[in-house]
Amino acid sequence: MSLTIFSFLWIGLATSAFSTDPPPLKDEVLQKIILPIPKNPEEKAYLGLSGATTFKIQQIKAKVVFIEIFSMYCPYCQGDAPKINELYQRIENDPDLKTKIKMIGIGAGNSLFEVEVYKKKYQVPFPLIPDKDFVIHKVCGEPRTPYFIVVKINDDKSYQIVHSQLGGFPGAEPFLEQILSVSGLK
Repeated sequence: MSLTIFSFLWIGLATSAFSTDPPPLKDEVLQKIILPIPKNPEEKAYLGLSGATTFKIQQIKAKVVFIEIFSMYCPYCQGDAPKINELYQRIENDPDLKTKIKMIGIGAGNSLFEVEVYKKKYQVPFPLIPDKDFVIHKVCGEPRTPYFIVVKINDDKSYQIVHSQLGGFPGAEPFLEQILSVSGLK
């Protein structure tokens, strides 16, 4: 029994230790990620999307996009959910910021059903996108969860990562201040 557990732990550690691509770093360009447009009309409107069935980060109608890579099975993601919801509320309650900053979550290894369970259980108000087969997760360098990426979208639709962080969500107010500072919105 213990040999079996050891084998699974070794395989898991070896897989994460030998990942060839690092997570996206500050000042890099986020790889071309193609995401499914949310089916919920309110979420679609929140992101400013219309038409097609897929979209790219730079198509979101915002100056800054906060991306959380999470897993519904991650205890740290579960613990951070209320603080991240508070970040969303702070942004949405500020008439100037609500048009400039948008938030999405990407459920690494999570199906649509799992993402919906997480969304309901933790009352997540922003769009969560399933990544059942880890396609987006792999493009992002297979980071552990939670992982936070802040992307600045320029007027010409070019974009860059202005913040990249593994876990350690400090709370809504300090993180919002950090987003404003690194993105130039402040």
